[in-house]
Amino acid sequence: MRFASVDVGSNAVRLMLCHVFEQDGEPVLKKNELIRIPIRLGEDAFLHGRISGEKAHKLVHTMKAFKLLINVFDAIDYRACATSAMREATNGAEIIERVKNEAGLNLEIISGKFEAEIVYSNHIAEHLDNSASYLYVDVGGGSTELTLFSKGKSIASKSFNVGTIRLLHNKIEREYWQEFKEWIRENVKGYHPIIAIGSGGNINKIFKMLKKRESKPLNYENLRELYEQLQMLSYEERISQLGLNPDRADVIVPAAKIFLTIMKHANIDKIIVPQIGLSDGLIHLLYERHKKTSVFNA
Repeated sequence: MRFASVDVGSNAVRLMLCHVFEQDGEPVLKKNELIRIPIRLGEDAFLHGRISGEKAHKLVHTMKAFKLLINVFDAIDYRACATSAMREATNGAEIIERVKNEAGLNLEIISGKFEAEIVYSNHIAEHLDNSASYLYVDVGGGSTELTLFSKGKSIASKSFNVGTIRLLHNKIEREYWQEFKEWIRENVKGYHPIIAIGSGGNINKIFKMLKKRESKPLNYENLRELYEQLQMLSYEERISQLGLNPDRADVIVPAAKIFLTIMKHANIDKIIVPQIGLSDGLIHLLYERHKKTSVFNA
């Protein structure tokens, strides 16, 4: 079966084209293609409250291209979701309508809570130690989704307007930052030791930069040392010396800070990076919907 997912984030928009097949009764995702376009809708939404005409134009054209690729891929279904930047933009609904009329693609703006549920739908918890506790952390350009689960069950989940673009442009108030840290401290009480599970483009890149094997977690000290190294380099040096893409070289620093803050206040030493995110979660939801429909129509 072939499915497609579109993630319209605050930093970039992504299209995932994916084959899904079953193995021992469980879905296995084989990513055929992942296309990422850095439009940075968050810079408009968080700084000015609305998406500019220029960026709206780029988004519509990107959605046109994505819709064509979905058709060529012969996906049996797709789902397209927009997150924090579009939630906050006063003209978000207007842009959604443009995308539908001009690109023929149904794009929906989802809540932070539902975003966390989609990321959690990757079923990563099912493949971990049921006797342990984990904090699922998804850091994006506009928001951070946190889900604490223990013994295979979700205990607490919350979405915060704490993201890399907001932090980069000093758009997180001190009181809100304190509230963010307080929620972490209060909700992890009684669940130690905790291991973090990180998702998002920045933690994936950090994982690769530290050259960790997929089965090996990062530790707090590794991440802190890299953060300090990144801070010492200029934006241009991060591109020239570390080979970072221009749209990654600035936001990777606030991303590392957010992860370090979470790990510090949750007293977490290790973080697993399975390199999955919202796009993967959407594919899982599409597969489950298709499977239910197939059973119902059988």
